[in-house]
Amino acid sequence: MRYDGTDTSIMVPEAAAGDYLSRFESMHQREFGFVLRDRRVIVDDLRVRVVGRLAEVRAGQVYDELESLQCRLLDTPSTHRAFVETVPVYFQGGSRPTAVLKLGHLEPGDVVPGPAIILDRNSTVLVEPGWTATVTSTQLVLDSTLAANEGTRLVSTEVDPIHLSVLANRFMSIAEQMGRTLEKTSVSTNIKERLDFSCALFDQHGNLVANAPHIPVHLGSMSHAVKFQLERFSDRLHEGDVILVNHPQAGGTHLPDITIISPVFRDGRVIFFVASRGHHADIGGISPGSMPPTSRELFQEGASSMGMKIVDAGEFQESDVRRMLLEEPAQHPGCSGTRNYRDVLSDLKAQIAANYRGIALLGQLCAEYSLEVVQEYMAHIQRTAEAAVRALLKETRAKQGASQLVGYDFMDDGSKINLRIDIDEDGSALFDFAGTSPEVYANTNAPPSVTHSAIIYCLRCMVQSDLPLNQGCLAPVKVVIPEFSLLSPSPTAAVVGGN
Repeated sequence: MRYDGTDTSIMVPEAAAGDYLSRFESMHQREFGFVLRDRRVIVDDLRVRVVGRLAEVRAGQVYDELESLQCRLLDTPSTHRAFVETVPVYFQGGSRPTAVLKLGHLEPGDVVPGPAIILDRNSTVLVEPGWTATVTSTQLVLDSTLAANEGTRLVSTEVDPIHLSVLANRFMSIAEQMGRTLEKTSVSTNIKERLDFSCALFDQHGNLVANAPHIPVHLGSMSHAVKFQLERFSDRLHEGDVILVNHPQAGGTHLPDITIISPVFRDGRVIFFVASRGHHADIGGISPGSMPPTSRELFQEGASSMGMKIVDAGEFQESDVRRMLLEEPAQHPGCSGTRNYRDVLSDLKAQIAANYRGIALLGQLCAEYSLEVVQEYMAHIQRTAEAAVRALLKETRAKQGASQLVGYDFMDDGSKINLRIDIDEDGSALFDFAGTSPEVYANTNAPPSVTHSAIIYCLRCMVQSDLPLNQGCLAPVKVVIPEFSLLSPSPTAAVVGGN
């Protein structure tokens, strides 16, 4: 089943009382994070499965044996004849002395508590803490002894190098899986094949925590977009909301790069943000593709939004999206709305689905480690990046033998980009772009978020540590950009070429 006008079908199993529509809406909500009210639902195809059953079904030999087995718990494996030695094994929480036993010397009914290692002629079985291994005549049966509420990993909020590395990679993995979801569910060549998109995780304050290795200019600037919306909507954010933004003054880059931001809630408060940014095929303007080489004003480059709820409390706001993409751009002289509304709409829904995937994975991570630990390690990762950048800047100051670095370059039209870097003894730095040319009446202006992207990416590339690009890289840095310059243009200035 699928909504009329969409391309993604969902296979709906047999529903209770034959209510397939409610089952479809529930599955669509779970998969994509929203439903489309007042939209027809189309049944693409029907599948019928016929199941034949035997007159008698046996539970299986091992289950029958377990019911009649006289079990004996090996409280002290070291006294059993199957015992070989005790070795230290590192589990969650630290090293544990672990008994090594030979399977051939164990008898049916022996129950080996974890941690233990059971050796056979061609296999090794690890029994983890909180588990047991019961020996039958044909096999080992592993069973968990943990209570249902003992699944949370016992990890301290104090920084630990091993857990720092593990969680940093878990955060990056979530962003990567968001990207795979976006790639799989999108339809346009730009996103599905050119992979012009990025996905990232942010803490409750909107600071970048981790990202997948996608487009650098997206990743360094998305934090500006998240923080802008956090301030813009403030206490008007609710569970199930999703925000769309692409305006350069609201943390965007150029207009075809549309950012979809989803707050993650727990107990009525925002605990994280996830976001995805994709370059859309056409959002209107004076030319197809919305990348006009001759644009002079921002409206000529297509639809823009300082921030709107594309999903409000779980309901997709298609009328607002249609107005933004089709009606508003066409009101300007020489411009039209998007020329490929269906593809843009599908890609926006793909971004929402990618965010929803990130929310689900963050929920699993919190269930595994606890919310407190996850939030603390998000902060630890940023502090680690800050320390690495401070060390880099101090090393640069010592190597250059000077506390001030100056550089400049020119655009093809003669516009100057000027940069002075003042590095303090503690590793903090001032990046001052005073002397940069004023904005131009063309489209090579760059919004401030792009400048911050360039800085954070360059600093991350020069740091030798293996850590994800995150907001901590900019913590020691203060950036000063002259207002109405090439790097901080007015709200109406064209920017499509300044990316």
